Amino acid sequence: MKEKLVMDFYHILKSAHSGWRYLVLIMLVLAIVQALAGWLGKKPYTEANRKINVFTLIFVHTQILFGLGLYFLSPLVQAGIRYWKMEHIGMMIFAAILVTVGNARSKRIDDAASKHRTIALYFGLGLIVIVASIIQMTQVDSTRTFWGAS
Repeated sequence: MKEKLVMDFYHILKSAHSGWRYLVLIMLVLAIVQALAGWLGKKPYTEANRKINVFTLIFVHTQILFGLGLYFLSPLVQAGIRYWKMEHIGMMIFAAILVTVGNARSKRIDDAASKHRTIALYFGLGLIVIVASIIQMTQVDSTRTFWGAS
């Protein structure tokens, strides 16, 4: 009974993690485009900019929480499959760190262009790491696609 409950929770987490990735990708792209427009267009850093960045940070951290839950429940990790045990979790935590550091550094900057540039660079690097990890996932497991639900 306990094992069935754990597997049911695993499947719920897996669905949440799989679906939430779209929101994370959308928020990251939105924040990066907004930051690039602000940086290159020499626009002021507004409260709306700050809110988009904070919500992006929250979405990324929520995704990491789903992922950590999966990490401890996943039969793929327990089977010792290297990609799931080491690479995916490592790359995603690194991406979350980039987003977190970018958001934190932008708070300490007074100049609007520098705030936008910091967000664009750190969030952009985080997005690159996430996309690289997803692409790597599709190469490790041929049953998965970049946009398909897993």
